[in-house]
Amino acid sequence: MARLAKQPSPFRCRTIVFQPKLTCSSSLLLLCCWLALLPSPEAHTIIERPSRPSPEDYRYQRALLASEESALAFGADIPLAGNEILVNNHLMDLKRDELEKGYTNPFNFSPARHFFEVLDQINASPLFRFVRELPKGAVLHAHDTALASTEVIVKATYQPHLWQRGCFEHGRQPEFLFSRTKPTAPQRGNKHNDGDDDDDWELVQTVRERMGPARYDEHVRQLFSLYTLDPQTAYRSINDVWDRFSQIFLAFNPIVTYRPVWEFYFREALREFHEDNVLYLEFRGLLPTLYDLDGKTYGPEEVVQIYRTITEEFKATHPRFAGTKFIYAPLRLVDNQTMDQYLSLAERLHRLHGDYVVAFDLVGQEDLGRQLLDFVPQLLQLPASINFVFHAGETNWNGMPSDGNLFDAIMLGTKRIGHGYSLLKHPLLLEKVRQRNICVEINPVSNQVLRLVADHRNHPASVLFASDFPLVVSSDDPSFWRAAPLSHDFYMAFLGMTRVGQDLRVFKKLALNSIRYSLMSDREKEVALGKFELAWDGFIDRKAEQLRASSRNEV
Repeated sequence: MARLAKQPSPFRCRTIVFQPKLTCSSSLLLLCCWLALLPSPEAHTIIERPSRPSPEDYRYQRALLASEESALAFGADIPLAGNEILVNNHLMDLKRDELEKGYTNPFNFSPARHFFEVLDQINASPLFRFVRELPKGAVLHAHDTALASTEVIVKATYQPHLWQRGCFEHGRQPEFLFSRTKPTAPQRGNKHNDGDDDDDWELVQTVRERMGPARYDEHVRQLFSLYTLDPQTAYRSINDVWDRFSQIFLAFNPIVTYRPVWEFYFREALREFHEDNVLYLEFRGLLPTLYDLDGKTYGPEEVVQIYRTITEEFKATHPRFAGTKFIYAPLRLVDNQTMDQYLSLAERLHRLHGDYVVAFDLVGQEDLGRQLLDFVPQLLQLPASINFVFHAGETNWNGMPSDGNLFDAIMLGTKRIGHGYSLLKHPLLLEKVRQRNICVEINPVSNQVLRLVADHRNHPASVLFASDFPLVVSSDDPSFWRAAPLSHDFYMAFLGMTRVGQDLRVFKKLALNSIRYSLMSDREKEVALGKFELAWDGFIDRKAEQLRASSRNEV
């Protein structure tokens, strides 16, 4: 009988280990045995592929998946009841009608076209007319000298003692100044145009009579608006739009900073916002120095008091209006010494008007302006009781300095983020914004006019609307693109950024968020919420009755 030692075996026998000669196949066998000893829960099981589902089961599982995703959407937590359901069905008929027409002919889908090209089409839309009637809550992102419509400025040019130097033609724009007598100096804060002299000043009344009122007024509309029939040619990049902004403000400033016009402009702005069913306004501004015909000037504290007085007067005659608050927002393209002056004024306003001047921000083109990081040492010295609501991420760039403003806005403790267009490129920041409940102020029309997005279906906010993200919709500078105070932005967001099935609950959630994330006191929020609920219920009941009456007439 052969001796045991001569028989190849891979196993141990007592303390003697027999070493067989390994071949390729035996090596593979050893590897398999070793893998089998690993602590895997499936190490000793054979994984079988599940069988294919039946078509019926597949459809059920697909519907379940879609339902789970819909439950995450913005507004999904808002219940609808009674007449709201009837009105919602009507709203969704209007929405689906526009979506289906756009799906068939994409060129006619308004959110996919430049706002200027489809403005008349939008205004004629039944969906837009519905949105106009809708109670909208608050506007939390708008700028002081772009609140009231261009027609308000046209009316302001009819005030006496307004002088003009220069003409509208030949690529130049005129200068304006209010004065009892013919001005003998350049308009306040500006230099002469080449070839101009003091003898060029004429009363606007004289120029208007010479040109004809209709022609003159149309030139004024064009001068104080970005609107053009060919926006793609006029504004090839975001820099072109911001350059035009600067030109508008240059001509606009001496008109609107005349105290009687300033007061008239703000009153008319409140009237237009109220007529667009906005019940509260939180607006940003620079607090420019005002002047009158007697040579008196009015500083920042006096301008704030003008805002407060006019707001209270308006509330007294419009009980559905909840009020206004001001955010001091000077320009970001300044040196450190000027920034120190801004922050000193911010502290002074906080002491004197802390219940009205509710936050601090910096404005201006982020791509070309100084970044928040440049001013962090100074900003950190402000009292913690001064709120920040920074513009940040209003850019298409990823990782460039302007994009970095998002990091600093969040680290500085901003309560809200203005625009936040590039936020989706930063998954960690996106999660922190959600965790800290920082509201993102979406401005759809502004983002398109300023060349950040061409088609609202591609707007980053589409992702935020797909989940219950803290956001509001605002209008930024509505008068500069001939938009309503809020309705056009609501329309674009609802039709272009939300999914097909998102409905009336989106509008209600936007309105509720605008009150929730405002900087009103808790008591003021309670009052505003009561006014909104009253307006909302009234709208729903009126609209439901109209729908029932229309149905009876059809029968």
